[in-house]
Amino acid sequence: MATATKASKPSAGKSKKVVNYATPALEKGLDVIELLARQPRGLTKSQLARELNRTVSEIFRMLLCLERRGYIAQVEEEQYSLTLKLFKLVQEHPPTERLIVDALPVMNRLAHETLQSCHMGVLEGSQVVIVAQTNAPTDIGFYVKLGSQVDIMEAASGYVILAHLDPAQRARTIGEWTRKTGNTPPRDLETHLERIRKAGFEKRASYLVKGIVNISFPIFADRGSAVGALTVPYIQHSEANTHATDVTDALRRAALEISTAIGGKQYKA
Repeated sequence: MATATKASKPSAGKSKKVVNYATPALEKGLDVIELLARQPRGLTKSQLARELNRTVSEIFRMLLCLERRGYIAQVEEEQYSLTLKLFKLVQEHPPTERLIVDALPVMNRLAHETLQSCHMGVLEGSQVVIVAQTNAPTDIGFYVKLGSQVDIMEAASGYVILAHLDPAQRARTIGEWTRKTGNTPPRDLETHLERIRKAGFEKRASYLVKGIVNISFPIFADRGSAVGALTVPYIQHSEANTHATDVTDALRRAALEISTAIGGKQYKA
């Protein structure tokens, strides 16, 4: 049971003392989460206890609770690792709404400049969820339904986001994808992601639709990791004679503008 230590009531003219409530159970849980956040390969119960300077019995119930609530999972036998639940909760926080609000005007300008549709996706577990979509100002175009979910390994935006996550978060995302799908990542995954990092974006034929070339740029958060990706599913048709190179340049500027608007890392346009 939590205990509370209350400061005495301050007298007039004296500064108010801080009320300090001890919550040892909560602190133990946060200690576990923060430690596992720095360990992409996970830790065993004994390793956790040693790193936290506690006994296994002290953290045993805490691990059971965190696992039951979906914050941690056993990636291997008795090896605990963080899930992406915290990341999902962050996406439900108002900053995600701000991202959409800041992005939509930029996306509308991009669509009218390039005569192509565009969409913005964010990571949710092992999938990319489309949270914003703008249609091309033409009668012909390719559009992605708002709210659509795409496997991270089957989307240009998925690879772009993966390439620009910090290593620990990238490992957790790939681990969750493996557990969910039962598949192993592509053999050339690391080479592919490194190529994207060097180029700064992804441009390739659609994994799902023939005739579409997906061009995708990352949208950065304040710490330099990707929070999403802005993508143009580029198609050539009689009503849109914009060249892919011009679309790529416009898309780069748009992604930079959105990143800057949300206080994210700026990269060279």
